[in-house]
Order: sequence, then structure tokens, then C-alpha cells
Amino acid sequence: MTDYSELIDAETWAFIERTNAFYPPDAADLPIEGQRAIYDRMCRAFFAGYPDRVNAETTALDAGDRQIPLRIYRSDRADHIVTILYLHGGGFTLGGLDSHDDVCAELCQRTGYEVVSVDYRLAPEHLHPAAYDDVLAAFEHVAASRAGPILLMGDSAGGNLAAGVAHATRARERPPVGQVLIYPGLGGDHGKGSYVTHAQAPMLTLRDLIFYKDCRTGGADFSTDPTYAPLADRDFAGLPPTVIVTAECDPLSSDGETYRDHILAAGGKAAWFEEKGMVHGYLRARHTVTRAARSFTRIVDATTALGRREWPYR
Repeated sequence: MTDYSELIDAETWAFIERTNAFYPPDAADLPIEGQRAIYDRMCRAFFAGYPDRVNAETTALDAGDRQIPLRIYRSDRADHIVTILYLHGGGFTLGGLDSHDDVCAELCQRTGYEVVSVDYRLAPEHLHPAAYDDVLAAFEHVAASRAGPILLMGDSAGGNLAAGVAHATRARERPPVGQVLIYPGLGGDHGKGSYVTHAQAPMLTLRDLIFYKDCRTGGADFSTDPTYAPLADRDFAGLPPTVIVTAECDPLSSDGETYRDHILAAGGKAAWFEEKGMVHGYLRARHTVTRAARSFTRIVDATTALGRREWPYR
């Protein structure tokens, strides 16, 4: 049993306790609408507002049989024609444009890049590959409507979706120039590494991951499909330069290490950073937890560098 009192500092425990205060003991057994209501209240409570000189416009992409809501962030300090396609987390069942609204606004302000956030369809109403299809359509829309480089970025479930799109579009005429994945779930082996060591981690457990998997798949087996589990791909060559940032106290952390290793073995560029003492979902702690603030700066710096087609890592 991992002793989290040794790994997690007081600031992070305060963040964990504040988050858990929104969840009743039976939260995992609530209908999905009840879970979404709790998650939305929690996200509103952590909302940090917009930085100065950032504006956002909410629009929608016409994908034929459906409309995909988008939110586009721009700042008046834009010094590069770069677009970040941001894909939010939430276990494929929770979240939307509002849940990561302030994160996207801050990324826009601190990088100077345009950010396009995607409100992809959620499970269990929409099973895989619905969310993947939506983010791929959003990528194709951005590629067709903007001339500059495109960066893929996402946290948790959004990191999975970003990687899936990176694999699918690497041979396109205009592939992404990089991807930044924040504590992503990429389809790793549940019997190894952090899935075992941190199966009962604060903020995210192995039981939670199994619940989200069942919601996303409806019980079907997609384990060999790289659009569902990027680590299931047999070919990691030609992927864009990749930065993966994970939390030490998170069952998903080993996915970041494994993904990095696959890309390096295929001759690509990849860097993995495991943030010590951090927990899943720590982006919401970036204004209250010193370690989370430092990690967010690492994420911003990586994003800025990739947008400039720079690789500052050995």
C-alpha cells in the first residue's frame, strides 16, 4: 500500500480535500447526470477567471449530421500564427467547454497562441468512436481554415484523444507540429507499473478507470484499436514531437513513460515528465499549489517551444 502521506505535500492535500468536499460518499453510484452536475459545480468553484487581454468566442462546427461546439480563444499579444487544439478531460463522460475554460484562456495568454477547445460528444450516450470522430473533425476544420502550425493538446481523456488524432493525421499534408499530453490515459496494461502502485491514489483510482472504460465502450472490446488506445498502435514512427506530463500519484502515470519509450524507439522525439507528489487533475490546483504552478509553467513552456518548432529536450 502506497503511503501518500510521504509523497503528497500539505498544499496538495488541501486541494484534494477541497475537491473531495463536492462529492458525497455514494457519488460513484449516482446516475451519470448526477455525476456531471457535481463535476460542473466543482469546476465552477475552481474557476480562476480570464487573464487580461484574452477574448473567447463560442461557435459550432457543422459536421453534417451533428454540430460540434467550439470555443476559440485569442489574445492581443499573439506573436505566432499557431493554433492549439485543446481537448478537455473528464473520463469521456464529464466536462465540456466550461470545465476547462480558464485553463484554455491562460494557455492562450501565456503562449500567445490561438486556442480552439472542442466540446466533443460524451459517453455513455455516445460510445467510442464518437468523441474521437468529433475531435478528428475539429482537427480537419482547423487544418482547412488556418494556415499556421497546429498543436494537439489535452488532459486525461483529452490526452488520449489528442494522441489518437496525432496517430491518424501524421501522414497528412498538414500534420500537427507537436502534441502535449497531460496525465493522459493511453491504454496501458492495468496489471503493471502505476496501475498497481497507485491503484488507490487520491483523485483517481483503478476502479474509476474501469467505470469510465465501461461507459466509453458499452462493454465492447476496443483494446487493439489505436483510436481508442494509442498504445495499441503497432507503428509509432512519424509522430509529431511529443511532451507528456504526468502525476506521480496517479494510476495513469506509466502510460506516459511507455508512450515516450515507444516514440523514441521508433526514432521520434518525446519527453516524459513525472511531477513528484502530484495527483490526477492538478491543473485545477495551478493557482494554489506550488508544485502544480511549476508544472503548469513546464506545460506552457513545452507548448510554446513546440509551436515554434523547437525541441529543448535531450
